[in-house]
Amino acid sequence: MINKILKFRYLLKLFVFIPLIFYFGKRSYIAFDEGFYALQARWILEKGNWTIPLWWDEYVLDRTIGLQFLIAKSQDLFGRNNFSAYLPTTVASILMLFTTYKLHEELFNNKHAIISPLILASTYLWFDYSHLGTQDIIYSCLVTIGVLALVKIKNKNNKLYILLFGIWIGLAFMMKTFLVFVPLLSLLPYIFLKKDFLFIKFFWLGLLVGFIPFLFWMFSINPYLDKNIIFYLVEKFNFLSSKNTFTNPFYYYFWNVPVTYLPWSIFAIIGTVYNLSQSKDIKSILTFFPLILIVILSIFSTKTPYYTLQISSILSLNSYVGIKYLFNSYRYKRFFIFMTSKLIPLFIFALTFTYYFFFKDLINFNTKENTLIVIGLLSFGLSWSLIKHKNSFKEILITLIIGPYLFTSFILQSGLFTDRSRELREKMEYVSSLDLVKNQTIMVDKKGINNSRSQSKIIRISLSTPKLGEGLESINQLKESELAWSTDLKTIKNNDDSYEVVYENDVLNPWKLILKK
Repeated sequence: MINKILKFRYLLKLFVFIPLIFYFGKRSYIAFDEGFYALQARWILEKGNWTIPLWWDEYVLDRTIGLQFLIAKSQDLFGRNNFSAYLPTTVASILMLFTTYKLHEELFNNKHAIISPLILASTYLWFDYSHLGTQDIIYSCLVTIGVLALVKIKNKNNKLYILLFGIWIGLAFMMKTFLVFVPLLSLLPYIFLKKDFLFIKFFWLGLLVGFIPFLFWMFSINPYLDKNIIFYLVEKFNFLSSKNTFTNPFYYYFWNVPVTYLPWSIFAIIGTVYNLSQSKDIKSILTFFPLILIVILSIFSTKTPYYTLQISSILSLNSYVGIKYLFNSYRYKRFFIFMTSKLIPLFIFALTFTYYFFFKDLINFNTKENTLIVIGLLSFGLSWSLIKHKNSFKEILITLIIGPYLFTSFILQSGLFTDRSRELREKMEYVSSLDLVKNQTIMVDKKGINNSRSQSKIIRISLSTPKLGEGLESINQLKESELAWSTDLKTIKNNDDSYEVVYENDVLNPWKLILKK
C-alpha cells in the first residue's frame, strides 16, 4: 500500500499547488497583451484562418501565431470559454513548477525539493504571469526545461536530454522569436563545460524537430506576403532594440528584479552570491546564468519585468540556498530570525492596518476583494511571526512558505489576478442581456481606435461581445437595424434621426453601443 502511494507522490504534491494555480470564479481579460492574443484566437476560430494573426481585417506580422494557435486549439477542443483560453498558460505553469522540482533534485537532492516550486509559485512576478493569457510563462517554462535537460546531460549516452535540449530552442523561438538567444548566450559558460554534446546528431535532430512548428508556419504564411516573414520579425526586433515607449535605463533590472521577486528577493540575492563559491556546474547555472542574462537584458533597449521570468525558477532555487545559508550562519542567523519573525511581520501588520483604515475606500475593490486582501496579509504576517530561534531548519522552511502560500492563495481567489476587468465584465454582462442585443451581431467602428485607451477598451468589449461582427471604416456603412460600437458622437449628433445610442456607460467610455434606425 505504501509503495502504491509513493508511486503517486508527484500527483499528491500537485494538490498543494491547486489554491495557487486554479481560480474558482469568473475571469476577465486585461487588454494588453492577453486580451489582444485572445481576440486574435477568437478570429482564428470564427474566420477559420489558422495561419495569419489578424487585427480585424489587417495582418499582424510582428509576431508569430504560436500562442494564438494554442488558445484557439484549446477552445476548439474544450469549449469557447475563458478557462480554455487560459489552459495553455495553466499547463505551462504546472510543468514549470514540476521542472523546478526536478532541478532542485538534480542540483541539490530530494530533500526539501518541494520548497523551490512553492517559492516560485508564491513569487509575485511568476504568480502574476501564471494567471495571464500571454506567452511569457510558456516561453519561460521552455527555457527551464532546456536548463534541466542541460543539467541532466552527463555524457554522450544521455540521448533523450540531448534531444530535449535541441527541441526547446525551436519551440521557444515560436513563442518569443529572437529572445531565445538571450538564455542561450547566458548558458554559454555551462554549455562550454559540456560542449561535446553539440557534436552529437541527437542535438541537431532535436533542433530540427523544435523548429518544425515555426518552419511549417513560415512556409504557410509566406504565399500571402510580399517578403519572408523573417523580415517582419526582424523589423519588430529592430524596433524593440531602438528607443521606444518601453525603453528604460541600464539599471532598470537592478531595482525591478528585487521588487518583482518579492517576498523572496533578499534570499535569492544571497543564494546567487553564495553559489559563486560552489562547484563549476552549480555556479554556472545558479550564478552565472541569471547574472549574464540580466546584463544582456540591461543592454537591450526595451526592458519589461516579464523578460526576467525565464530565470524565475533559478532565483527560486537560489532563494532556498539563501535561506539555508542564513540558517546555518553563526554570524547572520540571529539577524535572519529577527528580520523574518519581527521586522517583516511588523511591516506587514502596519501595511494591513494602513490599507484598511486609510486607503480601502479610495480603491475600487469590492467587499470580497478587500476581505481576502486583509486576511491574506494578516495570515502572512502571523505566520512569519511564529518563527523562533530554536526551530529546526525544516520547521523554519515550512513556516516561511506558509505565509506567502496563504497570502497568494487568498489573493488569487479574490479575483484581483484573474478578474482584472471586473467592472467592464459586469457592464458587458448587462449589455448582453438586453433584448435588443440578444442574438444580434455587433460591428465595431474602427475609426474610434485612435489611441491606447480606446484600443484597450474595445479589445475587452469585443471579447465580451457575444456575436462580434466586422470592423467598419465608419458608421455610415451600417445597414438598417444593425448595431455597432462607436465613438463617433459627431456623426451621431449630426444624424440624430439615423442613429440611436442604445447603451453608454462611464466604464465603457468612449465606446457607445448604437443602432442604425
